[in-house]
Amino acid sequence: MTDRKALDATAFAATLVLGAVWGVYQVFVKLTVQDVSPLMQGGLRSIIATLLVFAWALWQGVTLLERDGTFAAGCAAGALFALEFVFIYFGLGHTAASRMSVFVYLAPVLAAVGLHLFVPGERLTAGQWAGVLLAFAGVAAAFSEGFFATRSSTLLGDACGVIAGALWASTTVVIRATSLARASATRTLFYQIAAAALVLPLASWAIGEPGVVSLSGFALVSLAYQGVIVGFASLLVWFWLLRRYLAARLGVLSFLTPMFGVVSGVVFLSEPLGARFVAGALLVGAGIVLVNLRA
Repeated sequence: MTDRKALDATAFAATLVLGAVWGVYQVFVKLTVQDVSPLMQGGLRSIIATLLVFAWALWQGVTLLERDGTFAAGCAAGALFALEFVFIYFGLGHTAASRMSVFVYLAPVLAAVGLHLFVPGERLTAGQWAGVLLAFAGVAAAFSEGFFATRSSTLLGDACGVIAGALWASTTVVIRATSLARASATRTLFYQIAAAALVLPLASWAIGEPGVVSLSGFALVSLAYQGVIVGFASLLVWFWLLRRYLAARLGVLSFLTPMFGVVSGVVFLSEPLGARFVAGALLVGAGIVLVNLRA
């Protein structure tokens, strides 16, 4: 399928569900950190997801590795994806889950710009550009609050979130602007999570994390949620959406995810909300509306 559609009810509903799934998962990471260190959580999540994708491919009769011209692009997307989660999991050790949720979702702004430049049919109108800029200003406003945080490493964690967002945006552009645009969602996902399954445990070891300290009941539930729901099912749906709908619209609509992340961080972790952070979230919401207005 080569023609992408504008958002319809199916895409909107699917993106809302994905937003909730992705917004809550960082809370699970924070709540599990006493049992399993952050980067090791990411590694275990990726290993679980890789095994599930392999089983899914066997069931669907999808060949994951073949000479179809996607290997180089797949390796590039995999490297970017793995690095994205290195920064996310490392950053969660230094900043609030609610803040990380907002900064990672700078990705749709950068992806929309990249797709506008490199992918025909993904052009943004002047009004949509205004929405992109407004959403970007919202992220900047939220970031500025880190300068007044009581925890000295908050800015480091926030910066990791921004870098992760840039890496996610780059992954989206690679998927849409290369031979991966013709590949199945299963193969595209496999390239990325397989790379993460290799990189994240090594990164955990390299920075001296304790790794798996204990496997409590909650830790097992958390790892299952991260691996099965977040790492496998949700990403399979996401790449399915990318192949059928205009990615720039999908990406900016997914700014709803940090809203779920903020709410879950406040409810489950009692994370504080400052005025700048709230203002930034509102600007992001306004940007969503503008970007998704039809020309």
